Amino acid sequence: MEGTAADTDVIVVGAGPTGLMLAGELRLGGARVVVIEKLAAPTGQSRGLGFTARAMETFDERGLLPRFGQGDTLATSPMGHFGGAQFDFTVLEDAHFGARGIPQGDTEAVLETWAAELGADIRRGWEFVSLADGHLDGDTVEITARTPQGEERTLRAAHLVGCDGGSSRVRRAAGFDFPGTDATQGMYLADITGVELTPRFLGERLGHGMVMAAPLSEGVWRIIVCPDGRPAPDRERTVTFQEVAGAWRDITGEDIGHGAASWVSSFTNATRQASQYRRGRVFLAGDAAHIHLPAGGQGLSTGVQDAANLGWKLASVIRGDAPEALLDTYHAERHPVGARLLMNTRAQGIVFLGGPECDPLRELMAELVQYDDVKRHLAGIVSHLDIRYDLTTTDDTGTGAAHPLVGRRMPPRQLVGAHGETTTARLLHTGHGVLLDLADDPEVRRAAAGRRDRVDVATVAAKPADGADALAGATAVLVRPDGYVAWAGTSAQGLEPALQRWFGPSR
Repeated sequence: MEGTAADTDVIVVGAGPTGLMLAGELRLGGARVVVIEKLAAPTGQSRGLGFTARAMETFDERGLLPRFGQGDTLATSPMGHFGGAQFDFTVLEDAHFGARGIPQGDTEAVLETWAAELGADIRRGWEFVSLADGHLDGDTVEITARTPQGEERTLRAAHLVGCDGGSSRVRRAAGFDFPGTDATQGMYLADITGVELTPRFLGERLGHGMVMAAPLSEGVWRIIVCPDGRPAPDRERTVTFQEVAGAWRDITGEDIGHGAASWVSSFTNATRQASQYRRGRVFLAGDAAHIHLPAGGQGLSTGVQDAANLGWKLASVIRGDAPEALLDTYHAERHPVGARLLMNTRAQGIVFLGGPECDPLRELMAELVQYDDVKRHLAGIVSHLDIRYDLTTTDDTGTGAAHPLVGRRMPPRQLVGAHGETTTARLLHTGHGVLLDLADDPEVRRAAAGRRDRVDVATVAAKPADGADALAGATAVLVRPDGYVAWAGTSAQGLEPALQRWFGPSR
C-alpha cells in the first residue's frame, strides 16, 4: 500500500460519543476526518444518563457545556456511591458525582453538531466491512465500507480508529487481543410510562437483587433491574417488557406490568480490555477498547477522555509537528486508566450486585466510607479526577519534573490578566496547548514564542480566593490540549524540553 493516496487523514468508525468527540478533536487540530456509522439515524435510546466530573471538565474545556441546555452549570449531585455505599463526594476538592439526567442521545447530538460545525465528514448509513492488510507497516490504511445504497466503497487514510463499541468489527479485523471475563449475570434497562414509582436514584438493594429508578421527564421513568443469580441473556434474543416487569416484581414486590416501555434492553457484567490500544495505524477507543459493568456513567466518560487524549496527538503527527512516537503515549497513558476502570467496576459489581454471600462485604464498605480518607480515594476513582499520567522520561531532557501537578489534570480555576477574567477551561477552547505565565516572566514567554500556532501563552494570575494553592507554588504551567499538566515550575528551566516533547520543535 506504500504510496497510495489517502482520501482523508483519519477514518473513525462509529458515531457514538467517543467517535464524535474524536472527530471534533481532530478537526480542532486541523486534521481531515471521515466518520462512518452504520445506523442511518440515531436510535434515540439512551443507555447513559450523565457523565463523570472529569468528563464534564473535558466538555467545559471545549466550551460545550452551554450546549446541553442548562447553562454553564449542569445539574450535579454531591451524593454518590461506590458499589451502593453512599457518601458525599465534596470531601474531595472539585468533586461531585458528575452531571445527572442527561440522556446519552443528547450528549451525542451535542457532539455531532460540534464536530460537523468544525468540518467533520459524518457519513451515516455507512457500514465498516473489512480492513486491508498493511495496517501495521504501510503508509496508509485501507478499509471497505458499504454505503447506504448497498455499494462497497474503498476508503484510505493515514490512520483508522475503531470507536464502534463492545462488539467492534475494527478490533477484530485489525487482530487486537481482547482478554477478560465472560458475562455471568444479566440485567435489564427500560424507559417506562404509565406507572408511579419511588425514586431510587442511586439504587436500592432488596432481598433478591438491586433496582434503580429515576424520572426522565413527565411520566417517563428509567429503571434498571439487576436480579440476583440471573444468567447472562442470549444476545440474539429480544428482551420483552413483561420479562423486565417480572424481574422488577420479584425484587420489589411492585407490579409495573400495566405500564408500557418505549424501549427495553439488557446488559451484563462482561469485562474485557484490549491488550493494545494501537496496532500500527489502527487505534481503539471507548467501548471498542474496554467493556465493563455500567457504573456511574464511567463508560461514556472514559470513551470521551480516550478521544480527548488521542485526538490532539493524531492531529499533531498529521500536521508534521510531532514524531510518530507521540502516538505511543496514547496506549501508555490510557491503557492503565482502562485497567483501573475495569477494576473499579468489577469491585462495584461484587459489592452492589452480589447475593447474600456479599452481605459482610457490604457491611464493611458501609463502615469504611465513614472515613474521609476512604471517601477521598473512592471519589477520586469514580469521578476520574484521580487520573495521573506517568510523564517521566528516561532521558536527560528534564521533562520528568517532580512537581505534584505534572501528569494530573489542570484544576479548574478563575484567572485574571490584562484582558480581564478567564478560566483555565476557557483557555483550552481552541484545542491548543496553554502555557500559563503566572509571574509575568519574559523568559517563560520566550520559550514558547516559536510555537504560537500550537501553544497559547496566557500571562495571568490565579485569583487568591479561588484556589491558588492548588498550583502548589508553580509560577509557570504547561497544559496539554487534553487539560493535563505536562510541566510546571518556578522559572523557564526545563520548559523547552517539555515543549519539544509534547508540541514539537520551535519554528
